[in-house]
Order: sequence, then C-alpha cells, then structure tokens
Amino acid sequence: MKKIKVIQFGLGPIGIESLKLAASQSWLEVTGGVDIDPAKIGRTLADVTGAEALGGTKVFPSLEALFAAVGKPEVVLHTAGSSAAASFAQMKPALELGISVASTCEELIFPALKTPALVAEFDQLCQRSGARIAGTGVNPGFVMDLLPICLTGVSREVNAIYVERVVNASTRRQPLQAKIGSGQNPADFRAKFAAGKAGHAGFQQSVALLALAMGWKLDEIRESCEPVVATSRVVTKFFDVAPGQSVGIHQKCVGLSGGETKIKLRHPDLPWNQGEPTWR
Repeated sequence: MKKIKVIQFGLGPIGIESLKLAASQSWLEVTGGVDIDPAKIGRTLADVTGAEALGGTKVFPSLEALFAAVGKPEVVLHTAGSSAAASFAQMKPALELGISVASTCEELIFPALKTPALVAEFDQLCQRSGARIAGTGVNPGFVMDLLPICLTGVSREVNAIYVERVVNASTRRQPLQAKIGSGQNPADFRAKFAAGKAGHAGFQQSVALLALAMGWKLDEIRESCEPVVATSRVVTKFFDVAPGQSVGIHQKCVGLSGGETKIKLRHPDLPWNQGEPTWR
C-alpha cells in the first residue's frame, strides 16, 4: 500500500494531537514538522510529541527549510491559527508547489465571508498548481454546520435552524481556556472580544455556510459574547479563578433574513460546577 506523505504545520496542543493520530495511521507517512518556537526547532517529532513511531523526523522553522531537507510531502496538516488571511499566507509556499493543505483554521470553513479577494486569489493559485485547501475541524467543520446540514436532508421543509453546543471548559487545553477569559476581569474580556482577540472563532462563518446550504439569503449576521462570572473558586489544570472573575462564556451568533432569525448558534462554554447555562 502506497503511503501518503504528510507534514505537520503548527505544533501547539492541537498540532501535537494531530501528529499522534497521523503516526498511528498505516496509510500515512509523517516526514517532518514546522513550528516557529525556538524550543522545538531541531528536535525530533518523537521527542516533541512522545510518539515513538515518529522516529527521527524533525521540526523545521519554515516550510521552505523542511522541503529543502526532506523533500515535498503530498499534504500539509495545518493547525496554526484562526485567521483565514494569516493561514493563506502560511500555506502559500506549499500551494505554489501543488501540495494540498488540510487546515483547522476556523475561518477557512467559509473564508469568502470576510476575505473574498483572498479566496479568489488562492482559488486561482490552486487551479494553476493543482493543490487543494480543505477547512475542517470539530467546530467549525462538523458540530454546528456540517452536522445540521446533513440532518436537514430528511426534512421536506426547514424554516429555521438552532444549534446549541455545551462544553465543560475546565477540561479543555490552556489556549482555549485563556481564549474564553478564564481568570480575567469580565470588562477586560469584553474589550478583547470586541477587538476580535477572544471567544470562539468561526461562528459567523458557520452561519454563512448553513445559509448557503439552505439557499437562504441573509441580510445580516450578528454575534455577541458575554463572560460567565465565577460564583465560587474554580481551579483547573491551568487557571485558579476567583469569584468575580471570568470563568467561561456564552457566545451567540444569529443570521437574519427579512427581520426574522433563520439561524441561531449558541455556545455556552463553562465549568459544569458553575451550574447549567440558562442564557438565551
């Protein structure tokens, strides 16, 4: 059986888990990794991840350095950010060589919503080189977009879509707990969300994808996010949150057509010991 050669771009918590999974697949051959962290560059992937199956494959500071050292892979596994614009820039050296990319970048589930010019540019690039880009993930990518699209397939008529996803934030990885404001002043969190630096990314893109699949033309997409304030001390693996500090979020995104809410996505992300969410 011919193995597909892959490399991992981005060696944060998600990238490391992606690598471990890739190393366990008999049809994949991992040839290297890319990360900008000086503490990881030059080390073996086995050392970075603890997966012995990765052997002596190494971490390089750039795609160009990896290609020069070990040759071209067939696919890049990309787990290095939430911005479509930044991800497109990171992918470009691979796409120009005809190497396809599978990315967990949230905005890539529907990049035309915010970066239509870049989408047109990279569509032309991929058509020239033969490369492909796939935006994927648990959410966005499945739970709050692809799954409801599939579920509506058995319905003769759909008037509106409502999706709610509840997550126990206290068990999640450190970057996510930080992104939802754990241990922060609620006012500071609100300011970060307003600046696009906090909360879950990709909600608006999921709404846009749902609307496209349903053939609905939206007049407006509205997104809001409120911090959950701790009523008692909450200690996680990464944060010690005092009463009065942010400990989670209630994030909501709606798609409106003719003044009517056609799509509503709701995501309470909070420790379960703070009670069941009641926000709507």
